[in-house]
Amino acid sequence: MLYRIARRLPSSHSDSLRIIARKEDRAIALVAGLFILLVVPAIAGDYVLSALLIPFLILSIAAIGLNLVMGYAGQASLGTGGFMAVGAYTSYKLATNIPEIPIVLDFFLGGLAAALAGILFGLPSLRLKAFYLAISTLAFQFFAEWLFSKVSWFWNDNASGVVSIPAFDVLGITIEGPRQSYYLVCAIVAIMTLAAVNLMRSHVGRRWMAIRDNETAARLMGISVPAAKLQAFAISSFYCGVAGALWSFVYLKTLGVSSYSIDISFKIIFMIVIGGMGTILGSFIGAAFVLLMPVVLNAVTVALSLPIDTGSVSSLEQIFFGVLVIYFVLVEPRGIMHLLGKLHKKLVSWPLNIGR
Repeated sequence: MLYRIARRLPSSHSDSLRIIARKEDRAIALVAGLFILLVVPAIAGDYVLSALLIPFLILSIAAIGLNLVMGYAGQASLGTGGFMAVGAYTSYKLATNIPEIPIVLDFFLGGLAAALAGILFGLPSLRLKAFYLAISTLAFQFFAEWLFSKVSWFWNDNASGVVSIPAFDVLGITIEGPRQSYYLVCAIVAIMTLAAVNLMRSHVGRRWMAIRDNETAARLMGISVPAAKLQAFAISSFYCGVAGALWSFVYLKTLGVSSYSIDISFKIIFMIVIGGMGTILGSFIGAAFVLLMPVVLNAVTVALSLPIDTGSVSSLEQIFFGVLVIYFVLVEPRGIMHLLGKLHKKLVSWPLNIGR
């Protein structure tokens, strides 16, 4: 939004209740949507779609889910990979044992299974806070990795422990190529993002933010803090479960417990810390940053002909991530979204802010 907002404010109460209040913003959103649906699949190659855009969209769903419980509700969680694994394995069992169920419904039911796990392992949040709550959710991450690696029932007793995901149909269309997968993920991301935005504008989101800001004050206002915390964990885990199912069915095309290790949990935490906690758009920005940064580093080393091997580049990525996380936690805790907000204020007030 680079235009000046003077005389572009909502003119009625109904306009102010819109998700996108100003007509200029709605026009920008429409153009962006058409670009995503029509232009991107036409100009992007199979590699870009399958290796960059599809994982970016799926991890954005998981980042939104984690942002709901950490950024909006203020509850620590380190078990994102475990909740993703619950959604993936539940969807796989339903798809293979009850093939009559539509695959999209399998994703939804996988998300519900993850929500139940979120409620169960969210119970410590009623008595624990901050570091101790994070450790309790980390315990679920390790429990999920042990469960899905030891109990062969979850992967239909396959000898290798890693199973292939066959092609599946959605509304009679076989999802096997990158473009079909891209459109499917885009549709799910759009629905779940819209649901998250509306949720944060409702009384549910306001209760979560009240608890995040001051739990004691929230209790005095009559908010049921235990119920709100469990609700936040359930909805957050649902998002992570759906993301986990899409991660296996659409992106990896395989199902293995190593795909949902502690590494992916920390990667999603990096996304919301860098992008901006407590913002839906920040989840997308953080996901794009985390996924594109290794690609950019590799491109820079190749373009400059630097004598750095692949292992050294991977180490540089880890160092760079660590420095960025420390910077955003200590200096800019509200992430890239806050930096963009400050830049926008300077742009709309230019040239009045010359010399400031």
